Amino acid sequence: MQKQYRLKKNKAFQYVYHRGRSASSRDLVLLAAKGRGLQVGFSVSKKVGNAVTRNRVKRRLRECFRPHLGDVKNGLYVIVARPSAANATFQSLYSQTAELLKKQKARHD
Repeated sequence: MQKQYRLKKNKAFQYVYHRGRSASSRDLVLLAAKGRGLQVGFSVSKKVGNAVTRNRVKRRLRECFRPHLGDVKNGLYVIVARPSAANATFQSLYSQTAELLKKQKARHD
């Protein structure tokens, strides 16, 4: 995923946490807030595992979201991984990401 689509600043994450609407699945939570451009952030806490595990989960989540970039409406999105995401397969994370975007009505139809 290109850097222009990344949500990096702590203030931006805090804005989404406070103003965003959430939708959840077994392994993921998607928070969405209104914004001018499209930016996506990923939050994987230490409860998920050690640094290697957390980075693998983040890489998988970035790759799960990348195909949807053209279809998603502008806004700020944060995907939070639950501890069970460490054991989830890529295919299940991909399908959950698509399902959460559908729940949030974040895709162009």
